[in-house]
Amino acid sequence: MTSFSSVSVIAPARLHMGFLDLSGALGRHFGSIGVALDEPVTELVITPAKEKIVTNKRAEKCLIAFCETFNVSTNVQIEIISAIPEHIGLGSGTQMALAVGAGLNAFYNLGLSVRDIAATMDRGLRSGIGIGIFEQGGFVVDGGRGENTITPPMLAHFDIPETWRFILVFDQRGQGLHGQQEIHAFKNLPPFPRLEAERLSYLLLMQALPAVAENDLARFGEVITELQRTVGEHFSPAQGGVFTSLDVEKAMQFLAKCGAVAIGQTSWGPTGFCLIEGEEIAEGLVESARAAFVEIPLQFKIVSARNQGGEVVVNF
Repeated sequence: MTSFSSVSVIAPARLHMGFLDLSGALGRHFGSIGVALDEPVTELVITPAKEKIVTNKRAEKCLIAFCETFNVSTNVQIEIISAIPEHIGLGSGTQMALAVGAGLNAFYNLGLSVRDIAATMDRGLRSGIGIGIFEQGGFVVDGGRGENTITPPMLAHFDIPETWRFILVFDQRGQGLHGQQEIHAFKNLPPFPRLEAERLSYLLLMQALPAVAENDLARFGEVITELQRTVGEHFSPAQGGVFTSLDVEKAMQFLAKCGAVAIGQTSWGPTGFCLIEGEEIAEGLVESARAAFVEIPLQFKIVSARNQGGEVVVNF
């Protein structure tokens, strides 16, 4: 019998702001940057049960994989309070896997690290930022994959300034590439030039990271926009352009003209993102964008960064 009533877990969504070296031209593959968001989140509760009770297929798959690996019982109930929407670039798969794994780790008192759980769930096969934001939130950079990498190491972490606001643009008429489509796309992309990998790495190290540290929104935005443009053009044969959704691209161009910075698409999209200083200015931009795109089924949402990782609470 357990001595507690339940385990609650919250796992934050994330923006994937791009890769640094898609071809491993400098010896390590990928390397990525991203930021944790305060919403949406995946939230679940695990309670004791006489049999396995879970209605979410993705959560059930994670439960079975975890319990088989660590030889513990699947006789628990997993209630999904909320879940990050799937296949729109917000990291839903990794966060569900880590939420389930972290909850079961606490439930069975196994003493595992987030890295142990991620490896068990086969997360971090390309990008490691989903693991990084569950560990510590904020803005993170991972070091990609080398010959002996299990999960990509975190190289940098910064809190995002409290006044920065992200504007997300959703197009619910489509999804980003995922599953076998994503695997096929990576296999068929052209080689990523070494000079571009070197340039992006320099821009990140000597411009973007100092800008976050010094609360320099404009300079940070310039680097993210340039990185997104470069990587988006590389991905364009697979996704039909720099952006997956043409309407999202138009909305991002509109927001950029209105003063937003850090213009980009998270992961394979179709969700777009940009950055602005202050809640009031962000609200004004969103109001203008909604009026400008009233006849197009786009959704605009203002969110803050989340400067803390996932939460695991044992309820007694």
